[in-house]
Amino acid sequence: MKPHNAMYIAGQWTPAATPDTLPVVNPADEQVIAHVPAGTAADVDAAVRAARAALRGWAATPQADRAARIAAVRDGLAARKDEIAGTVAAELGAPLPFAEAVHAGLPIAVAGSYAELAAAYPFEEKVGNSTVYAEPVGVVGAITPWNYPLHQIVAKVAPALAAGCAVVLKPAEDTPLTAQLFAEVVHEAGVPAGVFNLVTGRGPVAGQALAEHDGVDLVSFTGSTAVGRKIGAIAGAAVKRVALELGGKSANVILESADLARAVHVGVANVMANSGQTCSAWTRMLVHTSRYDEAVDLAARAAAKYGDRIGPVVSARQRDRVRGYILQGIEEGARLVAGGPEAPGERGYYVSPTVFADVTPDMTIAQEEIFGPVLTLLRYEDEDEAETIANGTAYGLAGAVWAGDDGEAEAFARRLDTGQVDINGGAFNPLAPFGGYKQSGVGRELGRHGLAEYLQTKSLQF
Repeated sequence: MKPHNAMYIAGQWTPAATPDTLPVVNPADEQVIAHVPAGTAADVDAAVRAARAALRGWAATPQADRAARIAAVRDGLAARKDEIAGTVAAELGAPLPFAEAVHAGLPIAVAGSYAELAAAYPFEEKVGNSTVYAEPVGVVGAITPWNYPLHQIVAKVAPALAAGCAVVLKPAEDTPLTAQLFAEVVHEAGVPAGVFNLVTGRGPVAGQALAEHDGVDLVSFTGSTAVGRKIGAIAGAAVKRVALELGGKSANVILESADLARAVHVGVANVMANSGQTCSAWTRMLVHTSRYDEAVDLAARAAAKYGDRIGPVVSARQRDRVRGYILQGIEEGARLVAGGPEAPGERGYYVSPTVFADVTPDMTIAQEEIFGPVLTLLRYEDEDEAETIANGTAYGLAGAVWAGDDGEAEAFARRLDTGQVDINGGAFNPLAPFGGYKQSGVGRELGRHGLAEYLQTKSLQF
């Protein structure tokens, strides 16, 4: 695909309100690969107006027809899977095999799940002498991050379309080319003009204008907790719906009976995937004191094997942020057993896979989201202490528990204040609700729960 020097509004590529553009940089070699429009409040207003004009017709479209359009989007994504992977690899820096399997493969599966849900979801039910209708919430302002650029777009747009909503998407400025490719697919799939709209631009300009626009009925944001607070405040002041999928500092709790080698190796792989740029990554590994030294050795050796197979982080700013946390961990007394702050090469925004031992729960690297390939190992004396440590952050997005049998692991997982827990390496389920407790967010994505976020209820009494 060739980058568009335009916005996708009302079913066509429309010139931006100003000639200002944003550079798109390949994090692997620091080269500018494209420029996209730097959208303004005027562009956002045009997109929201287009969405409002299309809303009623799309909401009245039979659900089978909405399902067919979403299925066409899925098919379009599948047909361009290689192009998607190449685009994500270029603007995010993800290694191509990971881009093919996850960045392209997962959104196709999620789009397919919503094609099926759009056809089967019960949009009305009888409750006593009432008929309760589930109706679209209206125009959705979707603000998505750069770390899983297509997955996060599909996880918002597909359920919104299934619900009968119209959407204005503002993607992250670091990864706008993937969003433009998605707009092409939506157009080719025959989604009616104005039902989906795309405005590229900076978060503090286009993103804020979208969140503040009085023509937007729900703001769905994925990103940092700091920005999420601002969007939540904007939405609260306007009494509009908000869905926030924010940060995480997830615990990987390895109970004494667990298969230690498997738990550690899977745990290290989880943190290093996507160069650590995953909100649900298990960045805190909790190990019983009797097995702690063995776990540290296993983790250090596992991280060292990654070598140059790990991709760069997304930007120079992100690289510097992650290195700053590594330096802070050293200053606060954590023991560096793999990696470190030194640049692994002369070019590209790379960070070495890093592992810290002798981390205490009060250290900055055990409390704050680093968003890079950095793993911390903490020791515990008994399960009560493990529970206290695991729940002892402001976040509650995801986590893992390992034990000799699933029942033991499940019992401990029920004690965790977090939205999702993998038991003994349980696979990611795109139909299961994803979202967090505490400062990890408000609302859920994926599956039926994700669709429900875009609905409001009306009851008629007879």
